[in-house]
Amino acid sequence: MAEYIRRAIPRIGAPDLARGRRLFSDDIHLDKSLVLRVLRSDKAHARIVSLDLVRAHQIPGVVRIFSAADVPGINLHGIINKDQPLLAQEKVRFKGEAIALVAAESGEAAEQAIGAIRVHYEELPPVFDPEESLKDYAPRVHEKGNLLFQRRIKKGDVKKGLAESHRVVRQTYTTPHLEHSYLEPDAGTGYVDRDGTLVIYASTQNPHYDQKAVSELLGLDEEKIRIIQAATGGAFGSKLDLTVQGFIGLALYHLKRPVRLAYDREEAYLATSKRHPLIMRMESGVGRDGRLLALKARIICDTGAYASYGIAVATRAAVHASGPYEIENVEVESLCVYTNNPTAGAMRGFGAPQIAFAHESQMDILAHELGMDPLEIRRMNVLRPGSYTITGQKLEASVGILKTLDAIEPYYKSAKEHWKQQKTTSNQKRGIGIGAMWYGIGNTGVQNPSTARIEMAPEGYATIYTGAADIGQGSSTVLSQIASEILGLEPSKMLLVAADTQCTTNAGATSASRQTYISGNAMKEAAEKLADVLLTEAADILKRPKASLVLKDGFAVDKEDQKKKVPLPKLAHRAHAKGRPLTWQGYFDPVTTPLDPKTGQGNPYATYAYACHLVLAAVDPGTGEVQVSKVVAAHDVGKAIHPQNVEGQIHGGVIMGLGFALMEEYIPGKTSSMADYRIPTSVDIPEIITLIIEDEEPTGPFGAKGVGEPALIPTAPAILNAVADALDRRIYHLPATPQSVYTRIRAT
Repeated sequence: MAEYIRRAIPRIGAPDLARGRRLFSDDIHLDKSLVLRVLRSDKAHARIVSLDLVRAHQIPGVVRIFSAADVPGINLHGIINKDQPLLAQEKVRFKGEAIALVAAESGEAAEQAIGAIRVHYEELPPVFDPEESLKDYAPRVHEKGNLLFQRRIKKGDVKKGLAESHRVVRQTYTTPHLEHSYLEPDAGTGYVDRDGTLVIYASTQNPHYDQKAVSELLGLDEEKIRIIQAATGGAFGSKLDLTVQGFIGLALYHLKRPVRLAYDREEAYLATSKRHPLIMRMESGVGRDGRLLALKARIICDTGAYASYGIAVATRAAVHASGPYEIENVEVESLCVYTNNPTAGAMRGFGAPQIAFAHESQMDILAHELGMDPLEIRRMNVLRPGSYTITGQKLEASVGILKTLDAIEPYYKSAKEHWKQQKTTSNQKRGIGIGAMWYGIGNTGVQNPSTARIEMAPEGYATIYTGAADIGQGSSTVLSQIASEILGLEPSKMLLVAADTQCTTNAGATSASRQTYISGNAMKEAAEKLADVLLTEAADILKRPKASLVLKDGFAVDKEDQKKKVPLPKLAHRAHAKGRPLTWQGYFDPVTTPLDPKTGQGNPYATYAYACHLVLAAVDPGTGEVQVSKVVAAHDVGKAIHPQNVEGQIHGGVIMGLGFALMEEYIPGKTSSMADYRIPTSVDIPEIITLIIEDEEPTGPFGAKGVGEPALIPTAPAILNAVADALDRRIYHLPATPQSVYTRIRAT
């Protein structure tokens, strides 16, 4: 019986956050800190002819100005492809690219210096359209060409499948750039320790990647760089990329003085990564009975000036192009393309939210053309245990998509009976929409392991160490619960050390919904090793077989006679006295196989999350305004370690999906701050009903998978399907703003 999992225990660190005791990066003030500011390009594509720093150096308070020549190591960074300079050297490739770094005694002096620097450019023709970028005559963003990456997936005979289809739906869908709009703009601070180690506090999702990247930029051993995650006020993927860390490291390397750098909102909007815009051309073929027979898709992914996570996004979009459906004949081509737009990187879902908009719109169109119910066509085609994905992977267990459809069915039937029939104002039309999704947990077809460590003092208290960055999603709490369940200790009685490269081992990025599954398994293994040592001592003391003992409430207890028990401190002290280790490390790497470069066949993920959302929406034909009144969100999470966390993730995902569907659009060159960018507020939030489905994953910690990204993905497709249901007209480009909906209503 579970003691500490499947319980909504108090969130680790919540009291300190609520009382303002946990410091964010910009709250950390080191004595005599220099202030850093970054000079950024106002050109989208240009050669740097010269950089005039003379006037800037003369400003009182300016300590030093750095250019690319001052980077002592390799002046390139990037999580997958190292193609982005810390400071531009020969040319700039997007508006906002960093050119120089000022260190000054005050923010005012630093700002004056930025204004005094003169950059002489030779402007080059830019390219902003990814389709144009692929043409032979297009300006080259990089010398190697504008095509960064191509992913192909081939299964069966798509030409034959389309020819044999009773109906074929061909349509193009597009999505825009999106800004992450986390509450805390990027910030960091740092100092040089007594032993010469550069210590950097940063708002980050992956401290161990930051450590490696900064070490390469500076030409230092990784051990000479220490990254500590400060409290992080939201991230959603953007804080996977290197932002302030490299600049802080560069200044520390040269000046050996504390420094600090914080972006204002305008700089964050200008310089940080965006969600990838996608162009998705889909051809879906279906038989008379509603069975999907073929899918042909071409996806163009605009990664902007630099690669960032573009390869991962293009790959995941391709793998997930089918949706959670079994299709025998598939041909997908996904292209990741350089342009002179802002760099696009990771944003909650890695391409899956965009492609879900396309494949779920296709499903509703097919249902309409066949005269089928949208729920039933999905039920007929969804993946099941024993199904094969479009990459040829056989799904063995924890395939809960059908269970999510079953869970929303009563709400769906009720809505069909009552929603449209209810009286409303004469200028509203009501619609019902469904959106389904699947999402591979972890990175795609590559190793993405995690480690964790647990240590028990001879006095009997435990400390858990994890490199996982908690960015608000609650990973620290979940990992504590997993260790508590194994050791029989209240989470509140364990210490936590997290996301400090000097104290914790690498847990990989907080991304791809991977921490509960992957780091959770690593923590479980570490705790089990420690538990085995303690139970060995208990078996010796109680003269009982180890298999008959369990750790519970701070004791080793005999299952058959619970009066027979030994406190953990006694066991720990005894083991320590015998020289038996009380520190253990766990490791877990999901079993995957790389995708074949020609066919895309392989096992890219060890497990998948599934979900289905139902949306009730009303559209005002006179204004184009869409109001979402209710979302029913059913999610297969494997096992909910912390049900309240799961529910919170789903609520947040639904709200983010609402913004993606109806209002959010970052327009390069025009969107400069939150004044130009609309995100949902409290008045936009609908009633949200969460339905947690637990189709346990055999390889997960206590059956758990993940829910971070999946929470977002089905909402926008469901909303757009509800809008189409209301109007009998479909929107193919996001966001569906009042103006675009009104234009579509008026179109013949």
